[in-house]
Amino acid sequence: MVTKDLIDPWGSKEIKIDEKLIKEFGLKKFKESEIPCKHPFFTRNIILAHRDFNVIKDAIDKKKKFIQLTGIASSGPLHLGHKVDIDAYLLFRSLGAKSFFVVSDIDAYVSRPDSKVPSLEVAKENAVNIIAHLLALGIPKDEIYVQSKKEPRYYEFAFEVSKKITENAFKAIYGHMNLGKISANLLQYSDILHLQLKEYFGPMPSITGIGVEQDPHARACRDLARRLPYNLKLPSFFYFLHQSGLQEGSKMSASIPDTAIFLDDAPNDIKRKINKAFSGGRESVELHRKLGGIPEKDKAYEILFYHHPDDDFVKEIYEKYKKGEMLTGELKKICIDFLTKFLTEHQEKVKKNKSIAQEMVFGK
Repeated sequence: MVTKDLIDPWGSKEIKIDEKLIKEFGLKKFKESEIPCKHPFFTRNIILAHRDFNVIKDAIDKKKKFIQLTGIASSGPLHLGHKVDIDAYLLFRSLGAKSFFVVSDIDAYVSRPDSKVPSLEVAKENAVNIIAHLLALGIPKDEIYVQSKKEPRYYEFAFEVSKKITENAFKAIYGHMNLGKISANLLQYSDILHLQLKEYFGPMPSITGIGVEQDPHARACRDLARRLPYNLKLPSFFYFLHQSGLQEGSKMSASIPDTAIFLDDAPNDIKRKINKAFSGGRESVELHRKLGGIPEKDKAYEILFYHHPDDDFVKEIYEKYKKGEMLTGELKKICIDFLTKFLTEHQEKVKKNKSIAQEMVFGK
């Protein structure tokens, strides 16, 4: 049984949001009236639960100021699962949020084993690659910051935060007292909360998009907002479904390369991985034509579900595969062609942004 106190925010186990989990975590499902716009993430129920989104919806409706903070740890290369976070960021940016994207290099180094991130220098090199991708995907340079390059007030605030969470509280939330992860958490809390300090934008509503495995951070962050002496608004969170890995039952993870399509993958890698990915096809063509495929289990379909912008196209693929009119090989080819075109064009933009990213992390 998965319970909120046993979820590992750093793990690679796939966790699905269902009615039971929503109730156990004290989350709320999005109502029709709360959906701020027509977007694939809402029409396809990729974003489906929240904490206090009504505050953000009110700000959007009344054109009031609100903050968005999202981030990625620079522990490895970006994959399509990370792109879901980035697309969600771009969605709320389009809705008027004062938006900031943190590339967490210190977090990546102190919270990951040396076998994965052996030095802060490696975390910074990873950050260069990530920032080049963020710029290529349309996030402006002035919205991106790197933890190791932040100003002193940010770090002062992290130490203030450290006095407001006890050992018992940390153990109750995370189940351990790993010093590296404690350090990383203090910075994560600061990332979400520091923008409400008077030195930045002052107290105002804020929103952060996360997967459900990050909920321990969300609950801790909201509790700290109550304890700190700055009249901070409780941060709101929305929860999205993680894109799963290419093999059945796996979360897409940089730690297990064959579960992921990386944004740096070459066309041959894309083709190889998709052709090997778990499918929802039947044991034979005859049976597939008779019974139809199972798109809900098919990884090629899932990639289109998360990343193809056309709702009608995705629905058509679903129906044809479900009826057996489309075979697994045809579906995989559609997915391969879509990804190859997108990533080839994207990677050209990444190359053009590498020098800017290098300067942002290491200076001139």
